[in-house]
Amino acid sequence: MTGKVFSPLEMIERLVSFDTTSAKSNLELIAFVEDYLDSHGIRHHRFANSEGNKSNLLCSVGPDVKGGIVLSGHSDVVPVTDQAWDSDPFTAVAKDGLLYGRGTADMKSFLAIALAMVPTFKESKLTKPIHIALSYDEEVGCLGVGSMIEGLKDVIPTPSIVLVGEPTSMQVVNAHKGVFGFHTTIDGQAAHSSLPHLGASANLAAGRLVNLIADLAEEKRQSASADCPFEPPYTTFNVGQINGGTALNIVPRHCEFVWEFRLLPGDDAQAIIARYEAAVAEEVLPYLRATFPAAQITTRSICTVPPLEPEENGAAEALACHLTGANATNVVAYGTEGGMFQAAGLSTVVCGPGSIEQAHKPNEFIALSQVEACETFMRKLAAWLSHPST
Repeated sequence: MTGKVFSPLEMIERLVSFDTTSAKSNLELIAFVEDYLDSHGIRHHRFANSEGNKSNLLCSVGPDVKGGIVLSGHSDVVPVTDQAWDSDPFTAVAKDGLLYGRGTADMKSFLAIALAMVPTFKESKLTKPIHIALSYDEEVGCLGVGSMIEGLKDVIPTPSIVLVGEPTSMQVVNAHKGVFGFHTTIDGQAAHSSLPHLGASANLAAGRLVNLIADLAEEKRQSASADCPFEPPYTTFNVGQINGGTALNIVPRHCEFVWEFRLLPGDDAQAIIARYEAAVAEEVLPYLRATFPAAQITTRSICTVPPLEPEENGAAEALACHLTGANATNVVAYGTEGGMFQAAGLSTVVCGPGSIEQAHKPNEFIALSQVEACETFMRKLAAWLSHPST
């Protein structure tokens, strides 16, 4: 059977055309990829979410044996709302050596190039399989890939290496920070603002916790190591949104805020969380309950993305350096799904086309030279996996 054939650029155009903003379903894109894979007789498996409106997809080319290589990327993109684009963000447009469109850099190009290479992978005499993994909801906290990682053992023999294709300009990244996000809700007691002693201000309580987060941030900044390769070279904190109160003359009953920290590899996430929880239990909640015993403070985790840590004699790093010709590795401050694959015991690095500097912006683009470099990388991977000693 002759399967459908797309050049890398044609496949990028097709994937970009699907509006897979994280708030929307990605099933049309998944169905398109499945139809393409079916035309080549490639085995694949969905890992759907509980609502049934999104899905991961895993496909495998080559022998059904252990030790394969996973090429991993997310299918979702960030919104284009309120961004001033010069062209339709969901139509790929080539101009002056650049390809514009939402997801061209982050990160549909990597997935598209891998998928376009399926006929080449299929024709190669692979000694180990190549698995292509498409995930959902990476942009909102790496929420989707977990079910696929957990289910890998049930559908494929254990792979040996994961290459996450986030945009690194095809440089090999062996470490990145983790992302830990939280939503804190404070319920106090309303009162007239002229009689604050009769109320329990949720906003003032939130202010105390925000000050604690600021103190934690300053502690980390002050203790930064001079030889840390990250920029900035310490665990960082951010309070992204605060919402509380109803009017100037009302002691606010309710306040909520979202906050995060971006953890250096080797730093202690649980120690940070314990400091925060101790402040809630020992200082801020007693402050509220002094005037309103029923006051509550609730904090829930909204994302947990472990850091990617350098691996001693890492197989993924060695392979990526071999394929790219790199003799050095890099680190990045942003998080990826790589830390989750590594936490599951799989040797992992990040290496993909495009620049993170173009991600999430209006007029997002990837240089066509990066597409060519990634295609070369994929061809070298197929050749390496076709060698009898691999």
